[in-house]
Amino acid sequence: MQIDIQPVLTELGIKTENEACSTGQNWYGGIHESLNKVISPVDGRKIAAVRVASADNYDLTIKKAQEAFLVWRTWPSPKRGEIIRQLGEALRNNKENLGKLVSYEMGKSLQEGYGEVQEMIDICDFAVGLSRQLYGLTMHSERPLHRMYEQWHPLGVVGIISAFNFPVAVWSWNAALAMVCGNVCVWKPSEKTPLTAIACQNIIQKVFNLNEVPEGVSCLVIGDRQIGEMMSNDSRIPLISATGSTRMGKAVGAAIGARLGRSLLELGGNNAIIISKDADLETSLVGAVFGAVGTAGQRCTTTRRLIIHESVYENFKNKLVNAYKQLRIGNPLDENNHVGPLIDTDAVKAYLDSIEKCKAEGGHFIVEGGVLEGEGFESGCYVKPCIAEAKNEYQIVQHETFAPILYLMKYTNLEEAIALQNGVPQGLSSSIMTLNLREAEQFLSTTGSDCGIANVNIGTSGAEIGGAFGGEKETGGGRESGSDAWRVYMRRQTNTINYSDKLPLAQGIKFDL
Repeated sequence: MQIDIQPVLTELGIKTENEACSTGQNWYGGIHESLNKVISPVDGRKIAAVRVASADNYDLTIKKAQEAFLVWRTWPSPKRGEIIRQLGEALRNNKENLGKLVSYEMGKSLQEGYGEVQEMIDICDFAVGLSRQLYGLTMHSERPLHRMYEQWHPLGVVGIISAFNFPVAVWSWNAALAMVCGNVCVWKPSEKTPLTAIACQNIIQKVFNLNEVPEGVSCLVIGDRQIGEMMSNDSRIPLISATGSTRMGKAVGAAIGARLGRSLLELGGNNAIIISKDADLETSLVGAVFGAVGTAGQRCTTTRRLIIHESVYENFKNKLVNAYKQLRIGNPLDENNHVGPLIDTDAVKAYLDSIEKCKAEGGHFIVEGGVLEGEGFESGCYVKPCIAEAKNEYQIVQHETFAPILYLMKYTNLEEAIALQNGVPQGLSSSIMTLNLREAEQFLSTTGSDCGIANVNIGTSGAEIGGAFGGEKETGGGRESGSDAWRVYMRRQTNTINYSDKLPLAQGIKFDL
């Protein structure tokens, strides 16, 4: 398999060897001895190399960001929105190349790569409108000739720690809103997907330079876990938005909590679809299969469990098995393929370990897994999506495996199905497939799904930017993207103005001199 990615790298400004840091105007830094190779899971070939930031590089970047905030916060919000509008246009112009790089560096299908860039464009559009809608409230004072209101101010430096599976979209969810709100951003991308981050920084740098945006409004720091730990413990960063595993989120949350900072955590998911006896089974099949195998099971919203009514269980199981036989696995840049590779061989090992653990607990595989070998699979990262009949209480079912393993289980009534759906530590996305209005409403009620996202007649995967994205329990409680998620990037201030010639106190308290 020969893929010529060089023209894409050239267009996006990716060098053979890349520096570790950018403050929006200049690239600099990196430990000379730490030149990390970036290997594509698609074909196992080296794409480029990237240096790792030193502690001094990191400190310089934060100082630049702090300086930039003092200026950026004074720009009127609509003017900041205009900059983000131009960023959206630049992303439109680079959608094809950036989408291809996402696909090649991370391994998701080309259509999903394009879709991720479209999410970036969409959130820029959303942020432009938001720039004229950062509303506060007015309140009536109990004191005469007083006015009360509340307003929102930017926090300062916002740290963004992103994961490999959405290497650019989640950064944009945070950055577009945070910057429109008057904050500056420092981005630490996944060490597994630094090139897409460098490409985004090159794109935003051109827009910022044309508009004389202060250096440091959008910063990038390439590094490993140590950089993430520095950010989490850094009191100069009032908010950290971190996406990743629950284990990582607990460590980040603890560090930020110890300094009384703010955290926005988007962590693991263990998402289920309930297939009702009243479901449209053909629609359900599409939702279940894409949810389970899209991005090779490496989405936080991946469908990991199917909870199927006993009366349609065998029928739907057979449909699933037949659908899996039709899946085409291979080069994700070939749009005829449905499933690309896992991110690396460590992920493959975790996939194989999970299969063995499921079997050891009593799981029965109706579609067997395994690693694919031979022509086109030289990277060793391609695996077979598989299906197991399992019980919800299995330890491995309670655990999120970032791979295309789908667990099936039966239910007899909706209360039991909802209990199964909720009976895991994670609480991100959920869905019910039903044409029964009562079932749909019960699933969405206070006695229904306990997840941050609950859908009817669509799958667990594929959120739109207009709604707030995030989950409960071990998913972390964060909310990003649409709705009023912008408020997390701001501090609320309550104001009272006395325009009388007296000083009455609240609650009728008397204090006469």
